[in-house]
Amino acid sequence: MARSAKPKSNPENSPSPGAKAKRGGGLRGVIRRWGLAVAVWCGMAVGAYLVFCAYGLPDIEEAAREPRRPALVVEDATGRTLASYGDLHGGYVGVAQISPYLIQALLATEDRGFYHHFGVNPFSVIRAMWVNYRAGGVRQGASTITQQVAKNLFLSTDRTMHRKVQELLLAFWLEAKFTKNQILELYFNRVYFGGGTYGVEAAARRFYARPAKDVDVYQAAVLVGTLKAPSRYNPLSSPDAADKRARQVIANMADAGYLTDAQAARVQRREAVGARSGSNAGYFGDWVLDSVRDRLGPPDRDLWVRSTLDPRAQRIAEEALTATLDREGRSHDVSEGAVVVMDRSGAVRAMVGGRAYVPGGFNRATQATRQPGSTIKPFVYLTAFASGLTPDTQADDAPIQIRDWAPHNADGKFHGIVSLRTALIHSYNTVPVRLYQHLGGDAITATCARFGIPQTDSGPSIVLGSGSVTLLDLTAAYAALANGGIGVWPRGLDSVRDAEGRIVDRPSGGGPGRIADADAVATLDAILAQVLVDGTGKRARLAIPAAGKTGTTQDGRDAWFVGFTDRYVTGVWLGNDDNSPMKNVGGGTLPARVWHDVMSDLHGGR
Repeated sequence: MARSAKPKSNPENSPSPGAKAKRGGGLRGVIRRWGLAVAVWCGMAVGAYLVFCAYGLPDIEEAAREPRRPALVVEDATGRTLASYGDLHGGYVGVAQISPYLIQALLATEDRGFYHHFGVNPFSVIRAMWVNYRAGGVRQGASTITQQVAKNLFLSTDRTMHRKVQELLLAFWLEAKFTKNQILELYFNRVYFGGGTYGVEAAARRFYARPAKDVDVYQAAVLVGTLKAPSRYNPLSSPDAADKRARQVIANMADAGYLTDAQAARVQRREAVGARSGSNAGYFGDWVLDSVRDRLGPPDRDLWVRSTLDPRAQRIAEEALTATLDREGRSHDVSEGAVVVMDRSGAVRAMVGGRAYVPGGFNRATQATRQPGSTIKPFVYLTAFASGLTPDTQADDAPIQIRDWAPHNADGKFHGIVSLRTALIHSYNTVPVRLYQHLGGDAITATCARFGIPQTDSGPSIVLGSGSVTLLDLTAAYAALANGGIGVWPRGLDSVRDAEGRIVDRPSGGGPGRIADADAVATLDAILAQVLVDGTGKRARLAIPAAGKTGTTQDGRDAWFVGFTDRYVTGVWLGNDDNSPMKNVGGGTLPARVWHDVMSDLHGGR
C-alpha cells in the first residue's frame, strides 16, 4: 500500500509567539486591574471605617475634665485616713514626684517596651495571640500603657472592635502629642486604685499615709498590683490577696532587671506591710460624715476631716468586743455588741458599732435605742441627793405594787431596811421605785433630760430603765458624772479643711455647762466606785480608781456597763438585733468583762 503523505504545516496557520504573549498579558492585566480596583475599594472602606471611628471619638479636652463626686476624707487624730467618700483624687504629680519603684513596678508588670514602641507593641500583640490561641481563650492582653491611658481617660470598657479601633487611634494621637513621661503622668494621675481612690498620690496617702514619692518597693508593688483588679486586690479589704499579688509584681521587677534576685528575695521575705486601715472605725467614719453634712451640707469640693478617734483606743475596743463575742457569744445566745470610748471632754476616741462593719450599715452605738435598765438608776439617786437625802438615808427594800406592776430584785429576794448607798451598790429595784414616790416623776425626768436622756413618759418604771437611749448618749451622760456635773456633747469632729489646707469648719464649745450640783455628783460618784468593789460590777474592777454601773433589762434582752476613770468614759452594750433574750447575760457579766479589758489596756497597766 502506498503511504499517505503527512500534511505539511503551514506557518501562516500557527499562532505566533507574540500572539501568545498578548493573550497572556491580557489576562494578567485584567487581574491587575481588578486587583487594583478591589484594593482601592478596600482602602476606601477601611478609610471610611477609620473616619467613622474617629468621628465617634469623645472630645478629648472635655473627657479630661470629667466631672466627679467631691471627696470627703475622714482622718483619725494622728492624720491617718480612716475612710473616704466620693471620688478621691490626689493632687497632680509629675514623674519626678513619683517613687521610681512605682514606675519600675508598672513598666515591669504592664509594659516593658513602653519607651520603645509607638503606642502599640506588635511583639506583645503576636505573643498574646499565640498564648490565647494555645489556651483556647483570652488569657493574656497586649494593651500598652498608652492604650490603657486612651481607654481609661476617654473610652468605655466595652470589648468591641469599634472601641478597640478607637483605642488604637487615640494611642497614636497620644504618642504624637505627648512625651513618654507625660503619658506616664497621665496614667498615674487618673488610674483607679480601688475604694473610690483615683491617682497614685491619693492611693499612696489613702493606703500608706505618705506621698507617692516616698513609697518603698513593697508598697509600690502593692499599689501597682491593685491595678489588675482594684476590688480584688485592695490592701484594706483583701490584705492577703494584695500581698500575694505584690509578690508577683516584685518577681516581675526582678525579671525585668529593676531588682537583683537577692533584692527581690529580701523584699519578699520581709513581713507584709499592711495598708493603714481603720477596720471597724467605718462606723465612726459614717457617724462623722453625717455630722459634717449636718454642719456644712452636701460637700461641693474635696474636704479633709480631722477626727477625734484614737487608733490605739479603736483597736483595743474592737479586739475586746470581738474576743468576748467569739468566745462567749454562741453559748450565751448573744450575737451583737457596741462600745464607745470618749474622754471627759466628750471627744469620742473609739466607736465600735457592731461585730462587723458593713458600709452604710446599722450603727448600734448611735442608732440603736434600747432600754438602759439599771444604768439609769444613778440619775434617780442623784435627784435624791440633790433634794437633801444622803447615802445613809434608810429605805425599805420590800415588796411594792403600783396598780398591776410589782417589781422585784434580780436575786429574787428582798433585803429589808437598807441605806441608799447599799441599794445602789447592789442595784436593788424596789428602793428607786420608793424614791420615785417620794421625789415625783417630774423631778427625775428633769434630771435625765439635763443629762441628755429624755424620757417618753414619767411613769414609775422609768427608774428601772423602761425608756430608751443610745449607747453614745448614755456614755455622754456618764461623762458628765465623771466631770463633777459639767455636761458634754459627744463629738467626733475636730476640724475640716479643704484641698489647700484652709480650715473650713472647727466646732467650738464642749457642752451645756453645769447641769448638776457638784456635791451631789461627788456623793454619787463615790458610791459608783463601790459598785466595782462590792457590788454588781466586780468583774469590771480595775487596779486604779474607777466608777460605773451595770444594767440589765427584762428577760436579758439588753446588758450594759458604763463607767469612767480620771481619763476615759466607756460604755458597753450587748444584745441581739431582733431583741431576743440572751442566756444568763447581765450587765455584771460579759459587758463588765469587755469594759474591764478595754479600760485596762487603755490605761496601759496604770
